[in-house]
Amino acid sequence: MLVPPPLSLYVHIPWCVQKCPYCDFNSHALKNDIPELDYIDALLEDLDTDLARYQLTDSRRPLHSIFIGGGTPSLISAPEIGRLLSGIQARIPFSDDIEITMEANPGTVEAGRFQAYREAGVNRISIGVQSFQDDKLKRLGRIHGCEEAIRAAGLAKEAGLNSFNLDLMHGLPDQSVSDALSDLKQAIALDPPHLSWYQLTIEPNTLFYSKPPTLPDDDDLWDIFEQGHALLAAAGYEQYEISGYSKPGKQCQHNLNYWRFGDYLGIGCGAHGKISFADGTITRTVKVKHPRGYLNPQKPYLDQETQVADTERPFEFFMNRFRLLEACPKQDYVERTGLPLDSIRTPIEWALGKQYLMDQGDNWQITEQGKLFLNDLLAAFVDEDEEDRH
Repeated sequence: MLVPPPLSLYVHIPWCVQKCPYCDFNSHALKNDIPELDYIDALLEDLDTDLARYQLTDSRRPLHSIFIGGGTPSLISAPEIGRLLSGIQARIPFSDDIEITMEANPGTVEAGRFQAYREAGVNRISIGVQSFQDDKLKRLGRIHGCEEAIRAAGLAKEAGLNSFNLDLMHGLPDQSVSDALSDLKQAIALDPPHLSWYQLTIEPNTLFYSKPPTLPDDDDLWDIFEQGHALLAAAGYEQYEISGYSKPGKQCQHNLNYWRFGDYLGIGCGAHGKISFADGTITRTVKVKHPRGYLNPQKPYLDQETQVADTERPFEFFMNRFRLLEACPKQDYVERTGLPLDSIRTPIEWALGKQYLMDQGDNWQITEQGKLFLNDLLAAFVDEDEEDRH
């Protein structure tokens, strides 16, 4: 039987100062001032529409986390972020320990900005550093420099937030192993409670895709990962998902809810949502993508609404769950997909036989072998008839 899981909220702010050449997110370079008053009004109206449509104002299912992403959300003033968060809380209850994260670009940070966001209700900041080397930052199209990134981390620490994250990339154009490890050592020296350390990938519809840069080869990438992982472990960071490292107890709760196949409303331009219902339905939503369309009062905010078929649920569940290194409770599969364990008996037996998974009684644990062959493991849960239809 499907049991509705914890509920989160994703809020998308679509504007940034300039588009980075590697970015495939729904972001739009600023040409004029941000219409922040109108946009916050629209976000709250969008939320009203979702809450009414999906009947989600029950105090028994409060918001577990909020993540304000982009774009560059720190382009929105602290008073308007405060109005947004107050408006959300007036519409749907918050859990007592709600995590409220906002992404920030070091190039938009002013003295005292993080403090103002904390006073507005934000209790976790995610800072898009990417590198501490000015030549690499320039190549990535970032508008901040190394000193600004270091200063931003200091401001986050001084603001008295519950936690903050540094986003750091490796595998950058013309990056040596020593360059990558130097970046990581600098990040560790700033002592963030959480580090997102991930490899640059070239995505379609980006400038790097049309004009590919020279990236490190596979041997260098492996050396970067292996030596970097050792550095992080020695500094007291625990890897809890593919690119997520944290001090004990400082994992990103919002991301954990994603990977555990939790539910989330998505408001804002192009935002995605997933909602589960006690009747067994799982609904996915996508909002209107472009700011002009989203802010047009004659148009609905909802662009797409689809139901997740039973045949799609095993793959969707494990595609998310196997990002995490923790064991997966078997009961989670039953409660979050609404399907019996027997529905995946064949692929599970195959995965156990290949030693991609271990059966630990009440849990499944992905093995080192399973991590290496993750695509093969996930493919086992794809319904063949569903695949043929696509």
